Amino acid sequence: MARHAPPGSLTLAALAERCGAALDGDGSVRISHVGTLESAEPGAIAFLANPKYASQLGGTRASAVVDPTATLGAGVAIGPHATVAAGATLADDVSIGPGCAIGADVRIGARSRLDARVVVYHRCVIGEDALVYAGAVIGADGFGLAADGDRWLRVPQIGRVLIGDRVEIGANTTIDRGAIDDTVIEDDVKLDNQIQIGHNCVIGAGTAIAACVGIAGSTRIGRKCRIGGAANISGHLSIPDGTTLGGATTVLSSIDKPGAYSGAWPVQPYADWRRTAARLRRIDALAARVAALERALRERDNEG
Repeated sequence: MARHAPPGSLTLAALAERCGAALDGDGSVRISHVGTLESAEPGAIAFLANPKYASQLGGTRASAVVDPTATLGAGVAIGPHATVAAGATLADDVSIGPGCAIGADVRIGARSRLDARVVVYHRCVIGEDALVYAGAVIGADGFGLAADGDRWLRVPQIGRVLIGDRVEIGANTTIDRGAIDDTVIEDDVKLDNQIQIGHNCVIGAGTAIAACVGIAGSTRIGRKCRIGGAANISGHLSIPDGTTLGGATTVLSSIDKPGAYSGAWPVQPYADWRRTAARLRRIDALAARVAALERALRERDNEG
């Protein structure tokens, strides 16, 4: 038997039309009443006006939530179950997918598109024409910890993430906010899926980074670099413009000259790899023996 709509209900599409708002998602969802964040059931529309109720956003069952102090440009589209917090600014034609969480005072530039379940933390900035795929997290706290005896103390992370124009950010990629200064992703950077970028990193314009790369904090990567999948880049170092890193390369210190670099161990049959590994474990002893032989030869030559 067909389920009848409750008397006086409107579809989200019709409600958006009446209010002059844009809608992205299932416009056929019917709204019949207004509810609080805590008690709303499907079919209710809710709002957030007092920050002390912000903790209820995650558990609300309301069909739509936008803070009344947010600023929405013309043609903005917000999907079902997305939240837009106080003071956020969405420029013209921004598209926010289902289940996204846009934090307080976030700014998103014109025509940028966020797919489902993207999280943008407070005060972060995304430029124009950006594309952020599902599950990306922008602006979570960096791994800022200080040892205090046998405990770790969390260092406040008060910077932001600044993302330029025409940037693409892959699914489930995470970009940590700066500790004091900002984390910066410059114009035209292309990031694949499941990349980790630590706090206070700077990624230069036009750089492309493949999947599963890990970049530790305070690293500066130049413009128009190419970084292969699963590369690991240590923190507090720099990589010059135009550098290429092969897949699975490990970078432990700064690179002075642009060029192509690779640090991956070539694949071998397992038995060969075991022999190689066993020899490498004896490399220090072998080096000491060679040094001793060289000293003995020098002493003999001097005596002669």
